[in-house]
Amino acid sequence: MHCAIQNVEVLDGAHLMQILWQDGAQSFYPAVWLRDNCQCSDCYLHSAKARKLLLEALDVNISIKGLTFDRKRVQITWPNEHCSDFEADWLKKRCFSQQAREKLQRELFLPECQYWGSELQIPTLDFEDVLRNDKRAYMWLSSLKKVGIVRLTGASDKRGELLKLGKRIGFLYLTFYGHTWQVQDKIDANNVAYTTGKLSFHTDYPALHHPPGVQLLHCIKQTVTGGDSEVVDGFNVCRKLEEKNPRAFQILSSTFVDFTDIGVDYCDFSVQSKHKIIELDDKGQVVRINFNNATRDTIFDVPVEKVQPFYAALKEFVDLMNCKESKFTFKMNPGDVITFDNWRLLHGRRSYEAGTEISRHLEGAYADWDVVMSRLRILMQSVQNSA
Repeated sequence: MHCAIQNVEVLDGAHLMQILWQDGAQSFYPAVWLRDNCQCSDCYLHSAKARKLLLEALDVNISIKGLTFDRKRVQITWPNEHCSDFEADWLKKRCFSQQAREKLQRELFLPECQYWGSELQIPTLDFEDVLRNDKRAYMWLSSLKKVGIVRLTGASDKRGELLKLGKRIGFLYLTFYGHTWQVQDKIDANNVAYTTGKLSFHTDYPALHHPPGVQLLHCIKQTVTGGDSEVVDGFNVCRKLEEKNPRAFQILSSTFVDFTDIGVDYCDFSVQSKHKIIELDDKGQVVRINFNNATRDTIFDVPVEKVQPFYAALKEFVDLMNCKESKFTFKMNPGDVITFDNWRLLHGRRSYEAGTEISRHLEGAYADWDVVMSRLRILMQSVQNSA
């Protein structure tokens, strides 16, 4: 971005600054915001990219005493003679127009979402390429954000590969099941995943108030028959539910449901949470699905007359997930790593036969979306700079 200033004026009793740009656009900046965001070394710690100016020291009714400008910068003098310098590009990026704000939010949060159903073609990359090459790692994480699922091939058939991916993004998300965990048939299993039975569509760990955002599953050993994986785009199913049955959508997006998980693994645990099955943001957009039928508590904190309508709504949601048009079925091979958005996708598994030895073994891990998005922004900048 290389923006040129044509003219600057002070308006509204010196409480507002207007910039007319060379391209004909205009921007308005409140004086209080400009003072709050002074970039001088007294007000801003450049080594930490953090504000030093205390809010206690800010006059919220401050006015601009004077200003000078050229094509590339504006200098403001405040009533106490403090001076603030602002570069044209810095100001343009932070323009308060709706169009500029929306553009910047898209750049920061990358909200593009590619919905899918049974026609899904899972984006696939090489495991080692992702570890070694920034462009490939960027493709991995950007596809993960947009599509919700990416397959990495060519990992070894030994434990520990997910730790490498954890280092690639920053670090993994420790839970009560450990830094990584082993999905295989276990005696006296402390989780239904550690059996050979069918797993219905679910998100992992709604028993936590902040469920892990990303799940990683590495196939070490695969059974010959059964054990197929199933995934469904929860956000897409929510769209269909809202169109088909708005009342069911309203119930699932407004009713708090209790979840629980009690046991011993990495340490002993007794976890309780409350979530809406469909979580919306302040604009009414779906931002997270919280649903695991196995850990949905027997305790249900709603008035008695709301119980049956809730079950009817939930059944409608689950039936939509299980439509052949919604779900995608595939089988992991040893060396495959599936990474997916645990806030968006629901996943399941077909049953398989238990044997005298372990016939199916996946290693699993979680990552937090904040960690993943941090790495994605850094990789995006690295790829753009090298282009």
